[in-house]
Amino acid sequence: MSPLKPQATYDDFARLDIRIGKVVEVQPFPRARNPSYKVGVDVGAERIMWSSAQLTNYEPAALVGSLVVCICNLGPKNIAGFTSELLILGARGAGGEVIVLGPRSEVAIGEPIF
Repeated sequence: MSPLKPQATYDDFARLDIRIGKVVEVQPFPRARNPSYKVGVDVGAERIMWSSAQLTNYEPAALVGSLVVCICNLGPKNIAGFTSELLILGARGAGGEVIVLGPRSEVAIGEPIF
């Protein structure tokens, strides 16, 4: 178990644009250093946003259509020549695999997390 991080303020949290998104496309990403997909997510913005995501323990077809929790305003990051625009949130499962975080019930695309 890792120790708690230093305390943040509510304003720190409020600056993050955390939303519900829907995975609309998953592409292979063989150039990534760690096994990853290129994942297109509809977060209720004017366009689909893309993420490099280490979710290869899931089949692409199982991800498409699923609701995920995303941070949309961390800024773009270049990963092996691909621009990753958002972070899909996840946690490590008991076996070390990445488990995608999502709502337990149906939630509208773009709905903010609070």
